[in-house]
Amino acid sequence: MAENSAISWTTHTWNPWMGCTKVSPACDGCYAEALMDKRYGKVQWGPKGERVRTGGHTWNDPLRWQRQAEKNGTRPFVFCASLADIFDNQVPQDWRGDAFAVMRKTPNLVYLLLTKRPQNIVKMADAVGGLPANAALGTTVEDQKRADINLPALQVAKIETSPLFTFGSFEPLLGPIAIPAAFMPDWVITGGETDQGGHMARPTHPEWFRSLRRQAGESGAAFHHKQNGEWVPWIPRNGNPGNKPIMHVMEDGSEYYPGNFHSSLQSMIKIGKKQSGRMLDGVTHDAFPQIGGAA
Repeated sequence: MAENSAISWTTHTWNPWMGCTKVSPACDGCYAEALMDKRYGKVQWGPKGERVRTGGHTWNDPLRWQRQAEKNGTRPFVFCASLADIFDNQVPQDWRGDAFAVMRKTPNLVYLLLTKRPQNIVKMADAVGGLPANAALGTTVEDQKRADINLPALQVAKIETSPLFTFGSFEPLLGPIAIPAAFMPDWVITGGETDQGGHMARPTHPEWFRSLRRQAGESGAAFHHKQNGEWVPWIPRNGNPGNKPIMHVMEDGSEYYPGNFHSSLQSMIKIGKKQSGRMLDGVTHDAFPQIGGAA
């Protein structure tokens, strides 16, 4: 599913530059900052930080992927950019123009432009000749506040720029979300938070995932569940509470738990992302939007 990326919803990742500034609670545990700033010191995060353009080899990667896609008659997905934000205010406009030019030269590739700044999409795309025809637009939505801000902005961008499709990355999911039908993206991706450096992952109530799965199904949107994160519901067995090394008690709000355990409060136990896995209620959700074959 992922040739050059461990991310389940893309084939490749492409980073024309690195660096960003945190703008919402979803950024608290930024893996890109933990990796490229804190661990490797390649770029400084924040409003007083820098944006570092990557080298020629990276910029040539899409051309190589295009040749392979032409040969195979496929349309691989390319996440741009996992170490930055394509619609970041602090990125030089000509860098974005150069990136869009690469996208136009590689029509078999489907570029996933995920941003925490969807309000910038229309003006920034217009400033460099418009959105490439092979680009999809997405925004991060971690809670209801961000849903109310970002999803309407994404819908405006959909109307104004005509992307291949829209998608919402509900990761890290930090609260329950109700999506008005008018603002439902074409593709719903969910995921829990993971530990990053000194930031410890916050738990996601399983019912928040289930609710988004239901809403996507009712609207006809594709649903993809990336991961559960570090936490899972804790279920007492035979009345024995057992060991509770790392626990978190969340307000319930749901009607079902594995093992038919009901309570006004739900205890979550931290077991690590590898053990928690990707299944939701015993099912792996790997849906992708339909976009057709060769470009």
